[in-house]
Amino acid sequence: SLSESGFLVFHIQENPFTRRICCVFSDNGDCKLSFDNFLDLFSIFSEGAPRDVKAAYAFKIYDFDGDGWLNRSDIENTLRCLTGDQLVDREVQEVTQKVLEESDLDEDGRLSFVEFEHVISRAPDFINTFHIRI
Repeated sequence: SLSESGFLVFHIQENPFTRRICCVFSDNGDCKLSFDNFLDLFSIFSEGAPRDVKAAYAFKIYDFDGDGWLNRSDIENTLRCLTGDQLVDREVQEVTQKVLEESDLDEDGRLSFVEFEHVISRAPDFINTFHIRI
């Protein structure tokens, strides 16, 4: 199987979500990819994959605790992955609060997949950034 380190060899350059991607695409969540998993991954991340399929996998990648929702902790983890050490905890919390205020349509403190889809439908760059070039 292809481990996280082996995965990096295949030109995923400094992607902050490499571990999450490997876990989501592995058969049992152990982050080890079989060749079939690897092919599935490249299919989903190809430029020709449909937007709704990409959205479903993006949601799974950002759902760190795997509960089917993007809660405050998931959003904070996503921000930390995206920004590295550029934001202090207070800033991460403020941005997370703003994301929830603007995106949590039913105001339950978490984002459903439908709410997530609504957010990315307003982000024209999503389809162009959710891919891997080889």
